[in-house]
Amino acid sequence: SLILTNLLPAWAHQHSHPHSIKIPGDITLGGLFPVHAKGPSGLPCGEIKKEKGIHRMEAMLYALDQINSDPDLLPNITLGARILDTCSRDTYALEQSLTFVQALIQKDTSDIRCSNGEQPIIRKPERVVGVIGASASSVSIMVANVLRLFEIPQISYASTAPELSDNNRYDFFSRVVPPDSYQAQAMVDIVKALGWNYVSTLASEGNYGESGVDAFVQISREAGGLCIAQSMKIPRDPKPGEFDKIIKRLMETPNARGVIIFANEDDIKQVLEAARRANLTGHFKFVGSDSWGAKSSPILDHEDVAEGAVTILPKRASIEGFDQYFTSRSLENNRRNIWFAEFWEDDFRCKLTRPGIKLDPEKKKCTGNERIGRDSPYEQEGKVQFVIDAVYAMAHALHNMHQDLCPGAIGVCDKMDPVEGRLVLSYIRSVNFNGSAGTGVLFNENGDAPGRYDIFQYQMTNTSNPGYKVIGQWTNNLRLNVEEMQWSGGDRQIPDSVCSFPCRPGERKKMVKGVPCCWHCELCDGYQYQADEFACEMCPFDMRPTPNRTACRPTPIIKLEWHSPWAIIPVFLAILGIVATLSVVITFIRFNDTPIVRAAGRELSYVLLTGIFLIYLITFLMIAEPGPVVCAFRRLLLGLGMCITYSAMLTKTNRIYRIFEQGKKSVTPPKFISPTSQLAITFILISFQVLGVFIWFGVVPPHTIVDYEEQRPPNPELARGVLKCDMSDLSLICCLSYSIVLMVTCTVYAVKSRGVPETFNEAKPIGFTMYTTCIIWLAFVPIFFGTAQSTEKMFIQTTTLTVSMSLSASVSLGMLYMPKVYVIIFHPEQNVQKRKRSFKAVVQAATMSTRLSQKSNSDKQNGETKLEPDRMQ
Repeated sequence: SLILTNLLPAWAHQHSHPHSIKIPGDITLGGLFPVHAKGPSGLPCGEIKKEKGIHRMEAMLYALDQINSDPDLLPNITLGARILDTCSRDTYALEQSLTFVQALIQKDTSDIRCSNGEQPIIRKPERVVGVIGASASSVSIMVANVLRLFEIPQISYASTAPELSDNNRYDFFSRVVPPDSYQAQAMVDIVKALGWNYVSTLASEGNYGESGVDAFVQISREAGGLCIAQSMKIPRDPKPGEFDKIIKRLMETPNARGVIIFANEDDIKQVLEAARRANLTGHFKFVGSDSWGAKSSPILDHEDVAEGAVTILPKRASIEGFDQYFTSRSLENNRRNIWFAEFWEDDFRCKLTRPGIKLDPEKKKCTGNERIGRDSPYEQEGKVQFVIDAVYAMAHALHNMHQDLCPGAIGVCDKMDPVEGRLVLSYIRSVNFNGSAGTGVLFNENGDAPGRYDIFQYQMTNTSNPGYKVIGQWTNNLRLNVEEMQWSGGDRQIPDSVCSFPCRPGERKKMVKGVPCCWHCELCDGYQYQADEFACEMCPFDMRPTPNRTACRPTPIIKLEWHSPWAIIPVFLAILGIVATLSVVITFIRFNDTPIVRAAGRELSYVLLTGIFLIYLITFLMIAEPGPVVCAFRRLLLGLGMCITYSAMLTKTNRIYRIFEQGKKSVTPPKFISPTSQLAITFILISFQVLGVFIWFGVVPPHTIVDYEEQRPPNPELARGVLKCDMSDLSLICCLSYSIVLMVTCTVYAVKSRGVPETFNEAKPIGFTMYTTCIIWLAFVPIFFGTAQSTEKMFIQTTTLTVSMSLSASVSLGMLYMPKVYVIIFHPEQNVQKRKRSFKAVVQAATMSTRLSQKSNSDKQNGETKLEPDRMQ
């Protein structure tokens, strides 16, 4: 205040008649309005502002007239006013507002004397009890810092900067419009309702733009799920090409199509123009603050770029009484408004004649008979309602204060002279009445009005009347009619403004560091499924992912089916083999006492044929559906058939080998060559196999398993669980190993007995059988183990095993018994009894035959000499 005291005399000297409106009254209110725009460099004021200036200022005069004519509100008290022009400039407004504090500055007049020596009579300056204004937040902030020093309450009708809610710094400031923090909250709610999570912000440099964007960013950060792609500031004095750079920067994040804009009208217009130059009409979707609102001036000539823009404006109504009042104003009845003549000239585009001023020949002369709304376009400015509400709020506060301090008094009593500013403030904060639009006017502890917003969208397609259409409202929560919204070209599909699109089912989000709204989508591959939004996990071993990889499903279980090509061939071979084996058995039984059957060794032949039959039979067990019983028979019969067959063959070859080896040394027959002995030896050899199998039964009871690893290819759709017996490849080989040992031993004896002439025994047919069998099983091993990694492993191995066994059985059957059956059936004349010889004669004949065969390659006639084993025993 000391600085102001020193400055005031100089200011009063320079501006002894400030350019202002004075309305006399018992109580004076101050008024601050942007009657003129900012002036060019060097000048404080520019051209007149018809709507924001004159409309709003006339709204205060209208409200004063209404209050002063209302017998129930401040009866017998007239409200006056001192209204100043801020020229839309904070520094100029501060200078002007010093008028309001003159009366509160104590001046020292002790050294001033009149010429006659008397005390001077100094006119007491008018005292304002409160100020209505200002418009721009930057102006209100500047003025509020001065008014609080002198405890003069202030009610703004248009300043929405969030920082004015700071009750510590701006404790005498109140407003009938909601702060931008509410507006920012509404805009955050709109963005979320549109499904956007990645937007850019654009602010005009200055308090309004920057604080609005700051509030938006802060609220979005607290709410979560919303990221700022670019946050840019438009300089106060933008250089040429500045807006093109802004558009270029916005396009660095093209997915952020939503642009939150807190900017003045000129900047909005320039941004739209730059977007058009960049050929980006329809790309950006703007969400504009109340500085854009429902105004046509920012989008003039750029409607196509602005199409679909969502804007916000404090909920307002058009005051019919003001329309009637304002349209009836004329040069004659509105002389109290010192700027009205200037407004008249601008509104009607004419020129008033003034003494000493030459008329511009390009402009017509004003007649004074023009009428607002008839001869010029008129639409009530959006903040008129709030100006009226601000004046009424001050009046209601003074009315309540008068009732409390001056009960029953007519006019202002001593307790209200002077009016104490802090007390007026407390009454202002306590008011609660229905305003000019019918909505409640009240203030919270920070002096803010409740947030009530209308939400507009600029639409120009599919409508007979292009313009701003109300699509929702916000009063502490959002109500948005999305179905009424339309975008570029009339499209009703809400455009996307997201950093990353949602991942498809079966894809996990891999977040971009530092940007919670951005991620990369990674497919859950292999046997993984999408456990949650951010993680893939492996399915359990017995399961595979669903086609969309959002869950796991049981892996199908398969087995070798009878109709499978892998089964048809082995079954066909086995059936042929069984039929052939049964045919041999039946033939042998039918001709059981004939010489050929007896010479073949009936007892061992039946044992051997039983083994061959079991080898064929195992094919059906290997293909049958696994179960405990089937698995038990597989274990038992897999090795048993071969064991029986090769035990019998080994016994035969061993007998022949011992007979002829013994014959070389003496004429005494070797031991254990009788049929009973042969059977005993054979069954002893078989018993080892049976014993081993039963021990296996005891240690590991037969059961089935499902092998999920065998058919688990990279593509999980092809995965299958294989139902099988609990026989590993190793256990299968162990099961056959004893038979293989018998086979190899038998082959060794067959090689040793190769010198025995075929006229005497079966050594050579057995030898050929064993050679062929060995070849078959040598081929089996690489096929069986070479397919261990194949997805068709079970089928290939089962088929290989069964076919190999069937082939080895067929070789045995074909080489040992088919010639005999052929002779028995087709050449019965050869199946006759020959003369019998002693063991010594047989051996001598065999020895002689061997020597002759070494000297001559001539063929022997079949049946010259027949060895009759039955007789050698």
